[in-house]
Parts: sequence; structure tokens; C-alpha cells
Amino acid sequence: MLELMLCSLLTIFPDYLYRRFAQNKRIGREITLYTMWYELRWGISACLLLTISLITLIFYFHPSTKSVSAVFRTVTILPETVGRVDQVYVGINEKVTAGAPLFRLDDSKQKAEVETARRQVAEIDAQAHVAQTELATADSQIQEAQGSLQVAVDEYEMKVQLLAKDAVARREVQRLANTIEARKGTLGAAMAKKQTLITQINVLLPAQKQSAEAALAQAQVELDKTVVYAGVTGTVQQFTLRVGDVVNTMLRPAGILVPAEAGRGNLVAGFGQIEAQVMKKGMIAEATCIGKPFTIIPLVVTEVQDVIAAGQLRPTDQLLDVQQLSKPGTLTVFLQPLYDGGLDNIPPGSSCIANAYTNNHEALADKNIGVAQWFFLHAIDAVGLVHAMILRMQALFLPVQTLVLTGH
Repeated sequence: MLELMLCSLLTIFPDYLYRRFAQNKRIGREITLYTMWYELRWGISACLLLTISLITLIFYFHPSTKSVSAVFRTVTILPETVGRVDQVYVGINEKVTAGAPLFRLDDSKQKAEVETARRQVAEIDAQAHVAQTELATADSQIQEAQGSLQVAVDEYEMKVQLLAKDAVARREVQRLANTIEARKGTLGAAMAKKQTLITQINVLLPAQKQSAEAALAQAQVELDKTVVYAGVTGTVQQFTLRVGDVVNTMLRPAGILVPAEAGRGNLVAGFGQIEAQVMKKGMIAEATCIGKPFTIIPLVVTEVQDVIAAGQLRPTDQLLDVQQLSKPGTLTVFLQPLYDGGLDNIPPGSSCIANAYTNNHEALADKNIGVAQWFFLHAIDAVGLVHAMILRMQALFLPVQTLVLTGH
């Protein structure tokens, strides 16, 4: 609308002045509604052509968008387990630091599991002490078995010598031989028992203790999960938990944590796809926001997303109809203030209007530039000045427009 008014001042208004004062024609007599097109045909035609050209130059070489916002991401306050709230440490809209406790669930079950695991570790330690005592007993049994075996061997050798002189019966010698074999078996059993105790002390009980300690650590982790901490420094929002509430991870979050630096320091803008060949990293831009009225903020383009979000495809069990993607998406552009503190005092989520400006300084500095190209580039820069003036007028009327739309 503003472009049409500007073009009218440059075309139709001079034509009317010529008809009115040079040709002495008056509205309502010589210039009527029926003769207006014929009398002002050159001015109206030139106005339409100039308006179309001006709009094309502005929106192609100096993109503008109203889809600008200080986008920020929130952190969901959600426990890792289901339980009943036992204690709440913070209130609504309270500022917290990273690692601060927010609330605690009922942990009686988890504490019982921790105590059970701790008892199992103590039980295994007691078994280790008992095994050490049994090992000492096994050593005594081995010594006893070795002594008994030696006695049987000595007696057997003596009986063998007497048997040569027919002083003892052969049956007695055979009995002693059987006794030696039995006592060898007793000695072997005692030594095997000792080896079993050594294996139990060195291998089995340490493995069981490690398993018990792992179970204790797991129980402690489950106990720690009952306390929910703040992941980042920020402000707690929509946090209405009270003692006795049941928190279920599948139903609803406990609240929202807004990071302290979320949405501060950059803007995200959505420009039309027609500007995809014009928008480049490093372009200078300007913006005005409702949250900071009557202010023009110098910006610079830091990143241009190389894909259009509207064409995103997510695999489903249905074939995609391309007609569903007929609505054109926008080109996502990231903007940062050209000077430090440019976006200070702008609340995260604020709505803004932004203009971007092409840079033709290098082309104009080229000595081999043609005359037509020189005039064209200067025309683009002149249009940029007009666009900047439009943005400043919008900065003046944007707060008033917002008040009218909100009913204030």
C-alpha cells in the first residue's frame, strides 16, 4: 500500500497537476469519473508499472518478513520414574541454578532395595570370613590325614618284613594295605576341600561381592532418580506440583524450565522462497520488535538453512501425496545483532519485523561495470533506502497496531 502511494505521488499526482493548472481542467467538469482513465491514463499506467517494479526490487533484492521471532527452547521437568510427590523444594516462577533439587518422590521402596543390597554385600563379607576359618580347619585336617597315612605306611612296612619271616599273617598285611589306600583317599579329600575353599575365597566370593555391589549401585541409582534436579539455570514455569500428586511420565510433565539464556542473542526469521538466491550469510539486516517499540535493531545474517521445512518427509505406513506439500514453506534465516547488546531487553518469543539488504559495493567498485548495470545497482540501493524508511514507519505504527488488535 505504501509503495502504491509513493508511486502515485511520482506519477498520477504530477499528471493531475498538469491537467488541473496547465490545461485548466477541473474535477467534476472536464475531469470526471468517466474521463479520469482517459485524462490520467499515462499517470495510472506509469504508476502501475512503477509499483510492480518497485515491489519486485524491494522484495527480491531487499527481502522483508513479518515471521521473525526470538525462538527459544524449554526444558521439560519430568522424573525418570513414576511415583507420588513427597516433597517440593521450589515454587512457581522461581529462579533455580543447574543442579538444584526441584522435588522428590516417595523413596521408601528404593531405600528398602538399597538396604537389601547393602545386606547382601555384608552377607558375602561374612561368608568370606567363614571360608577363611574353614580353610584353617582344612589345613588341620590335611595334617591329620597325612599323619594317619604315615602311621599306616610305617606299620605296613614293618608287617611286610615280619611276613617274610612268617611272623604275621598275610591277611594282616592286606588289611594294612587297604588302610593305606583309605587314608590316601582321606588325604585327597582334605586337599580337595582346601582347594575348593581357596577357589571360593579367591574367585566365587569376590564375584558374588561384585554382583552384590553392582546391585547396590543400581538400587542407589534408582533411589537417586526419586529426586529431580534442574538440568540448567533458568526459571521454573507452570510448576504446580503439590505433596501427594502422582507424577506419571506418560501423562503429563511436572512443569517447564526456561533456560536463562534461551531466546536471547539471536532471531529466527522465515523469508519467502523467492529470496533463496539472494539471502546470503553476512548480509546486513534490520528488525523492529513489539517487545522493544520505536527501535530499529541492526542485525547480520549468520546462517541460512539450506532446506525448506515444508518439504520434510517422515516415513509412515501411508504413501505421501505431493499435493499435501503444495503450501510453500519459508526459508529459515538466523540473525544476530550487529553490535553487542542489540537484542537486550527483548523477551524471548517476541514477534518482530525484519528487512535484509543486499550488498553491491564490490560490484559498484568494479571499473569494468557497464552504465546500465551501474544505474541498476544504484536503483537497487535507492530502493533499499525506501525499504529502510518503510521499516522505520512500521516501527512507529507497530505498537499502535498491536494495541488495536489486542483490544487495548
